[in-house]
Amino acid sequence: MALVNQKKIYDITVIGGGPIGLFAAFYAGMRNSSVKIIESLPQLGGQLSTLYPEKYIYDVAGFPKVRAQELVDGLKEQAYHFEPTVCLEQMVERLEIHQSDGSIRLLTNSEEHYTKTVILTAGNGAFHPRKIELPEGEQYEDTNLHYFIDDLEKFRNKNVMVCGGGDSAVDWALMLEPIAKQVTLVHRRDKFRAHEHSVTKLKQSSIQLKTPYVPVSLNGGNGFINSVTLEQIKGGVTDTIAVDDVIVNYGFISSLGPMKDWGLIIEKNSIVVNSKMETNIPGVYAAGDICTYDGKVKLIATGFGEAPTAINNAKSFIDPGAKVQPLHSTSIFA
Repeated sequence: MALVNQKKIYDITVIGGGPIGLFAAFYAGMRNSSVKIIESLPQLGGQLSTLYPEKYIYDVAGFPKVRAQELVDGLKEQAYHFEPTVCLEQMVERLEIHQSDGSIRLLTNSEEHYTKTVILTAGNGAFHPRKIELPEGEQYEDTNLHYFIDDLEKFRNKNVMVCGGGDSAVDWALMLEPIAKQVTLVHRRDKFRAHEHSVTKLKQSSIQLKTPYVPVSLNGGNGFINSVTLEQIKGGVTDTIAVDDVIVNYGFISSLGPMKDWGLIIEKNSIVVNSKMETNIPGVYAAGDICTYDGKVKLIATGFGEAPTAINNAKSFIDPGAKVQPLHSTSIFA
C-alpha cells in the first residue's frame, strides 16, 4: 500500500474507505487498474471501524458471524494485495470534468487528485451521532456517557444502561449481557425496530427492559453519571436506576456534504444510479449505501455486489475494448 500522492492520472479513484470502498479497490486491482482510495477519516473501515468495531455482523455471506473490525481487517488485506494508493483525512470538496480529455480533477481540503473515473462509496456521507437531549449530557461525554463502543471489556461487571430501540441498541444490549453485571435497555416505545430474531433473543434474555420510558435526568458527581431518572411516556411515572455507564444509540445524522453540489441527481440524501451503477455524470459511479435505484436494499452484502458492477463498467468506460464481464478470480490468481 502506498501512502503517497503522485501527480498522475489514476484509472479509478474510490471516494470512501469503508467496506464497500475497500472491496471496490480490490476489484479494481483485479481488473489491472491503478487505484486510489480517498478517505475523510484517519483510518480505513468507515462506520464499521469508527462506530462499532466490536459489534458482530451476521448478514455477510460465508460468515455465520464476524466482528466488524475483523471484517475490515480482512477487506484491507484483500485490497492491499494490489497496493492501492491511500489518502487519509482528506475530504473531497470539488469534482471537475476536464473537457479536453475527460479526466476528472478532485479537490480535497489539502490537495488535488486526477483520475479517469470515480467510484463513490462514502456510505451515508459525513455522520455524527444523534445525542441525548438533556442539558447535562455534554459534561459526561468524556467519562461514562458513550455514543461509540470500541472495547466491550470496559463494561465488564458494571451496571450498563443502553438507550434506543433499533438494531444497534438491541445488538449492543445482547452483546453486553454476558459481560456486564446488569444491562437495562430503555426505549420510548413498547415495540423495538430491530430485526425480529434479535427482538426474540432480547425477550428471552436477562436484560431489564424499561418501555415505554425516556431518560429525563442524568444524575452524577465528579464528572460521572451514577444514576438515570426515567419517565414513563404519558403515564408520568418516574424511576431512578443506578448505573456505571450509559450508552446512547439514537442513530446518526448524515449528510452528503460537498457531494450535493457536484451536479449529481440526488433523491432522499442518496445518489441515483442505473443498473451499471452509473450516476448522471460520465465516468462517475456509486456503490453501497450512498446510492439508490428502484428496489434498492441497503445492506453490506448488497454493496459487495454493486462494487464489482461499478468497477467493471468503469473499466469499460476507460477502455471500450475491455469486457464488462471479467474472468473468474480462480483464473486470475491461478
